[in-house]
Amino acid sequence: MKEFWDRVLQFCQETTQSIGDRLMLDAGKLQAEQKTDGSLVTQADKWADRAIREAIAKNFPDHGVLTEETTHIFPDKEWCWIVDPIDGTTNFTRGVPIWGISLGLLYQGTPVFGFVYLPFLKQAFHGFWYGDSGLTGYTGAYLNNEPIFTSKDSPSKSHLFNLCARSTAILKNPFPCKVRMIGVASYNLLLVAAGAAIGGVEATPKIWDIAAVWAIIQAAGGTFVSLDSESIFPLQVGENYGNRSFPCLVVSRQELVSVFKPLVKFITTKMS
Repeated sequence: MKEFWDRVLQFCQETTQSIGDRLMLDAGKLQAEQKTDGSLVTQADKWADRAIREAIAKNFPDHGVLTEETTHIFPDKEWCWIVDPIDGTTNFTRGVPIWGISLGLLYQGTPVFGFVYLPFLKQAFHGFWYGDSGLTGYTGAYLNNEPIFTSKDSPSKSHLFNLCARSTAILKNPFPCKVRMIGVASYNLLLVAAGAAIGGVEATPKIWDIAAVWAIIQAAGGTFVSLDSESIFPLQVGENYGNRSFPCLVVSRQELVSVFKPLVKFITTKMS
């Protein structure tokens, strides 16, 4: 099984490096269009989406693919890649150098491997999280191939908690940490995996925003909590995930769920 994971990791490293190099040339230079859900898309998003799909088809022809810019139907495949070709398109179009390429690999509908590359920052995150899938191989979470772990600290005003643009109403009430807003769903949550932040929340992420980080965060020792009543995974064959949002909370350890969930739970009520 490790030989398979070696192939997967090498594929992700080489593919995101090549595509990231090209995308950096276009960052801040392209006109964006608005999609029906209000998010932005550029020709670079579409090009990267197509290039990644073609690379997956060439290297893993038996695997399914679900991407932000094309197919949103979860396929009847044992293995499936979920792709966000540019996570942080608004940052990308405005020349803000924080955006990434996200690749999540699902087995029987649940992420078991995640890879996120931020080209300008030269940061590549990856992680293996098998849960009860029965798979074996490498374990842990990594940043540029060095192991990373979530923080074991308790919340304080010297610790960071990351918000998204649609969760700032949280600050109407006292909050136990300093807050940051990154503008990139994957990086917002990956900073928890790296130990830089103690928690993070996303009010309206799509499946391609969270599939890769779901595995990485848990591999680093963190806890991923769905703020809806239903579990996010496993995904269901034939279901359209294009318009579904998955409000979620990420914390550095299980004990902090009871601290932060009451502070952010209003998000699901607000969005319903």
